[in-house]
Amino acid sequence: MFRTIPNQITLARILSVPLLMYLILSGSSIGRILAVVLFFLAAVSDAVDGYLARSFKQTTTFGKFADPIADKLLITGALIALLQLGELSAWAVMVIVAREFLVTGLRILAISEGEVIAASILGKLKTISHVALVLVILLGQSFNLGSGGGAAKSWALGVAIALSLISGGEYFYRSRRLFV
Repeated sequence: MFRTIPNQITLARILSVPLLMYLILSGSSIGRILAVVLFFLAAVSDAVDGYLARSFKQTTTFGKFADPIADKLLITGALIALLQLGELSAWAVMVIVAREFLVTGLRILAISEGEVIAASILGKLKTISHVALVLVILLGQSFNLGSGGGAAKSWALGVAIALSLISGGEYFYRSRRLFV
């Protein structure tokens, strides 16, 4: 199960979440900078493990299961830590997390009906927007971004929420036949 490099990368991403949350919440400048680096590497590892799995024909059942969970844990863990620090509002985090639960539930329903809901381009853009949101906030905590930091955070949050809602709506629209 963990013999392939893509699966090891996915597992490492999952195991990095508690450390990431600790670093975000540490309150130290070094901890915040390490959080930026760890989050960036973990986010990039998502693309790397997928590329390696496809390129070397190492796609596994574990990878199909664990990779999307690793992504959700990484983003949700960071958002919860940032919520605790007062960097994000509870309603914004709830919108993002609720979308993840709803789309995951939709995928489970589809599987029970013998269908697979593939990731869409909007879903991928949503993921990128979530990564960008977390990075903007973490960079703002670690480095003086001036007034541009607050504007970047507001913009990134707006895009992340919009893409969460739009991509979630798209998945449900494409799968509406499951509810007939």
